[in-house]
Order: sequence, then structure tokens, then C-alpha cells
Amino acid sequence: MARSSPANLLWVWFTLLLALCLQVMPLADGWQVWRPDWLGLMLIYWCMRDPLRVGVLHGFVLGLLVDLIEGAPLGQNALLLSLLAFLCALVYSRFRAYSLVQQAVLIFVLLGMVQLAEQWLRTLFGPFQMHLSFLVPALIGALLWPWLTTLFEALGRRHARD
Repeated sequence: MARSSPANLLWVWFTLLLALCLQVMPLADGWQVWRPDWLGLMLIYWCMRDPLRVGVLHGFVLGLLVDLIEGAPLGQNALLLSLLAFLCALVYSRFRAYSLVQQAVLIFVLLGMVQLAEQWLRTLFGPFQMHLSFLVPALIGALLWPWLTTLFEALGRRHARD
């Protein structure tokens, strides 16, 4: 399947919308901290896989959708996901040369920076106590990165064959 095919664009949007569904899926209060940042992971994957097609605009649109679904202040998640896509564009050239373990460490740093910015925004909008548990989704995302990348590369090869 060629990179410019409409089917590939539909696949990108399908995976991003699936990640959006996983991101906003309700969980019990005790389990919220263990939810990986699915939307951030998929946005990073597609920004690194196809940086000419997926970028800051995708992060902004998906962030607005998250804001509307969760009832967050309009633009909060849009700002955060746009920031994540911008940071991906900054490190794109180095990222592709790294091994999967090095990529996972960089994913932890990227997601951790976005989580830190989210915590900072939450303190601006109202009373909120910050503790280090906000880094747990970034850590889980970094641990999931090698498997997620391997899965999507295998699916991409399978679609290219068909």
C-alpha cells in the first residue's frame, strides 16, 4: 500500500480514533492513574512514522475532541497534544536512529513533559495537589512502546503485502 493512498489515511485516523476511545473509556477511580496515554502514544507513533502527514494539527483536533468529551476547559488537551506533536517534530531525525529501548526512554521523557505541563495547567485552573503519580502513565506508555511499535510495523507490512 502506498503512503499516499486514501486507505492509509483512513488507517491513521482509525487508529487515532481508537486511541481516543481508549483514552476516554471510563475506569474506576483507583485505576485512573494506571491508564497509559493511548492518544499520546498513537500520536507519537504516527508523527514519527509519517511526519509529513501527521503533525501538530492532528494533535490540536484530537485534543479538542478530548476536551469536548471529558468536559475539560476548551483548549487544554488541544494545547497539550499540539505540544506533544511539536516535540515529536523536533526529535524526529534522532528518534528514528535509536533502538527500541532508547526510543522507549525518549517516549517516557516526551510523555512525562506533557504530563508535567498538564499538571501545571490543572493547578492554574483550580485547587489541585500535585504528586509524582502523574508520571505513571508516561512510564507505562514507555513500557508499551516496543510492543506497540512492533505490532504496528507488522500490521503495516501485512497491509503492504495485500
